[in-house]
Amino acid sequence: MTLAIVLAADAKAASLPTRSGEPLADRLADQLRRAGADEVRHAADLGELAALADAATRPVLVTGADLVAHTAVLRHLATSPVGPTVALVLTDPPGEGRTAVREERGQVVGAGPPEALDGGATGVFGGALRVGVDDLPSLAAAARAAAAAPSVSGPAVDRLFAGLTGLGTLTFAQRVRLLVARRVGDAAGLAAAEAAVAAVDEDRAELRLSVKERDDFFTTFFVSTWSPYVTKASAKLGLGPTAVTMISVAFAVAAAVLFGTGGRVALVAGAVLLYLGFVLDCVDGQLARYTRHFSAWGGWLDTMADRAKEYVVYAGLGYGATQAGFRYGWALAIAAITLQTVRHMTDTWYGVLHDEAARRPKTVGTAGGGIGDKLNAASNRVQADTGSVSYWLKRTVVFPIGERWALIAITVALFGPLVSLYTVLGWGVLAFAYTGALRTLRARWMRVPVLDTVDATLHRDDGPLARLLPVLRPVGPLALAVVAALGPAALLVAALLTRDGAEGLRWAVPVALVVLLAAGLGAGAAHDGPLDWLVPAVLRAGEFLFAVAVGVVGDVPPWLIFGYVFVLTLHHYDLTARLEKRQSAPPLHGATLGWEGRSVLLTVAAIAGFAGIGMATLGTYLLVVFVGSVALAWVVLPARAARASVGLVGAGGRSPG
Repeated sequence: MTLAIVLAADAKAASLPTRSGEPLADRLADQLRRAGADEVRHAADLGELAALADAATRPVLVTGADLVAHTAVLRHLATSPVGPTVALVLTDPPGEGRTAVREERGQVVGAGPPEALDGGATGVFGGALRVGVDDLPSLAAAARAAAAAPSVSGPAVDRLFAGLTGLGTLTFAQRVRLLVARRVGDAAGLAAAEAAVAAVDEDRAELRLSVKERDDFFTTFFVSTWSPYVTKASAKLGLGPTAVTMISVAFAVAAAVLFGTGGRVALVAGAVLLYLGFVLDCVDGQLARYTRHFSAWGGWLDTMADRAKEYVVYAGLGYGATQAGFRYGWALAIAAITLQTVRHMTDTWYGVLHDEAARRPKTVGTAGGGIGDKLNAASNRVQADTGSVSYWLKRTVVFPIGERWALIAITVALFGPLVSLYTVLGWGVLAFAYTGALRTLRARWMRVPVLDTVDATLHRDDGPLARLLPVLRPVGPLALAVVAALGPAALLVAALLTRDGAEGLRWAVPVALVVLLAAGLGAGAAHDGPLDWLVPAVLRAGEFLFAVAVGVVGDVPPWLIFGYVFVLTLHHYDLTARLEKRQSAPPLHGATLGWEGRSVLLTVAAIAGFAGIGMATLGTYLLVVFVGSVALAWVVLPARAARASVGLVGAGGRSPG
């Protein structure tokens, strides 16, 4: 539900007659209804808009009366999933009184007259914005402030937007591609804009827009060249993004089964299914963008399904390699899932680091920033050189998901599961080393704290025991986490090198646990160091290594170790997916015991001689908690909130919107 407001303070533009004969402001109102607004109001001035914002209980879509655009442009703005408050940004040169915009990583970090941005403008405000419910007080305040300064030149909607960003409102930029959006001031400009709109096939443009503007090499040239046809067909069949996601999961599971079965025909068939499953993995997002069917559930499911599919395939490869006679097939699969999860954790938090740096540009770097400054400038140059060899090398060397799935499909079809696992691990290690080194240098240059901006305890995944441990502040949480991971790593290496069986190392498990618990000494410390964004990834590595080491020492079947680590990844990806979607903690997070609580239970089981039973029991418990948490978060609690909202309205109260 959205309230749309046409700010008709510029009477001349608002009254311009369109091709159909109706005033431009009235046509905009009709377009806003077709874009999804359930109520459209006209505001004669900023004071009236402020009053409407004060009374609003739902997102508000504000547009000036001088905008000529495809209805799809307004629909994309109204349904944009990037954030609650989004502004239309154009590449046109700023006209007189228009507000210039500077954006970084899709966020508006500066808005005002072009001269005020010191040549750093990246676009111009497009005369329309959507404001989230939490930002409505700021919208009303900005409107009143702009109304109180009538001497400031420029359209009212531009002054409103500049005031809103000046209040520090986090605003995301909605760029216009393929479609048309122009601001007009006279009849000639209106006629030219209407001609430009009419010259574009709106539906065809929307289908092309469903494909990501920038994607990786394999996806761009081997998937996105034909996936829009599948997207169009899916829309005609009435399939939703969630249905396509589940079909993609089914393809990946079938491919994993075929990889485990072995035989050339089965391996080739599995490779084909894996490729088709990845195509559908792209289609679900394209379908969501094409139909504008976005939801928190869909975004969460897509993130979780992507990781689950990949790790099920690793399991199929590990089983297939073992069945083919290689003793350590499952060990390679465990190494692959561990490496990839730790990589994903660093990817997630590095992205958060950059987003936070964009919001606080003054803290990023200084003059003569050294190698970090040079790396940042070089990276920006390569990213800007779209389509060049260096651009594609940079996007490919990091081993993104399209390249991983392509490599698995090709190698398993030609050489078998063992070679596939080796190549995935080899490229993954090189990519991790490359990205880790460069990101560390750039992060030290940026010096932006990240974990202190969120619930560090939640994203560290600390349990009750870690919160009870004393705080060792001088050392720092990252150093403590790294030292803690060395204990499990040493135990695992010792267990793997022990020729006569690792059972004799059972006594060393408590020692490794004590070392691991050193990470808990940093739980209560400030995570404000330039590299503390690495803490969650290092904690994941420490816990995974400890679980694997306990499994090896306790002679636990390798498939069971893989299954336990897989369940841990579900829990941790749930946390990162919620971080990316700006959602609260899982409802049953407290029941997951924390990384240290789970490790203590595994230690007790190992000492008692029941490592396998303990790991199976704990893994099953965590899986039940995960499923219960998902059911509560996405089914039970939303249904309860909906019933409460209906009851409130039925009792004569106002819906919270």
